[in-house]
Amino acid sequence: MNWFNNVRNRIPFISKRSTEDTLWHKCRDCNQMVFTKEYEENLSVCPECGFHGRIGPSARFLQLFDDMSWEELPAPKVKEDPLKFRDQKKYVDRLKAARSATGESDAFVNARGQIKGQDAVIGVQDFAFMGGSMGLAVGETFVRGARAAIEAQCPYIVFTASGGARMQEGGLSLMQMPKMTVAVEELREAGLPYIVVLTDPTSGGVMASYAMLGDIQISEPKALLAFTGRRVIENTIREKLPDNFQSAEYLLEHGMLDMIVERSALRDTLAQLIAFLAPSKQAA
Repeated sequence: MNWFNNVRNRIPFISKRSTEDTLWHKCRDCNQMVFTKEYEENLSVCPECGFHGRIGPSARFLQLFDDMSWEELPAPKVKEDPLKFRDQKKYVDRLKAARSATGESDAFVNARGQIKGQDAVIGVQDFAFMGGSMGLAVGETFVRGARAAIEAQCPYIVFTASGGARMQEGGLSLMQMPKMTVAVEELREAGLPYIVVLTDPTSGGVMASYAMLGDIQISEPKALLAFTGRRVIENTIREKLPDNFQSAEYLLEHGMLDMIVERSALRDTLAQLIAFLAPSKQAA
């Protein structure tokens, strides 16, 4: 038995968990298994069906900014757990777990850099952080991103990905909607573009506010975009909805989006929009 254990311990192997987590990615749309390396090299887009997977701020900044270089704007300090909320866990414990898992302080991150030589501030909502939920920190970070763009006289580009308002902050989370709307108006008064890229999924109070206020509304393909659940709407209006009712393609067809852009073409598209919408600002 000692000999057997000695030989077994010398045989290299990969655990089942490590294999699933590091070697393979299962597409959420077509359920195909794809090598993680191939998936990441394809910008986290499924090579089989073209479904655009969820990515965080660092990956997004890496794909968009010139020379893989950007300056991340400081995260604001806000009151944590203002309602002393607790369900199955304390809210503060959920925040700690999300921060440990993502490495971010909250669900929205801003960075400043250049896209093909043109200045821009980009804000990215991270669905991995408590479903990208909108709370005090998200609202304040958005406002600071808008004002950083005004200070730099450049566009503010926001990538949305959220399940909606953060229930642990109650009515305070809903108050972020008008607050962020005012920040968008400040951008417009400054004559600066506000560009929104909706990603999978964007829903709830986020979809009902700043996600739909862009001067240009873009979406990634096949993104789920919804204010509320399909079943809730069908029960309310007593009608059956189309199968693709809450897809980016349906919204584009019905005039709620300006364009759907694949991730591989997004950098070029944003550079063209900046040059068209804010040429005088860039020249200055």
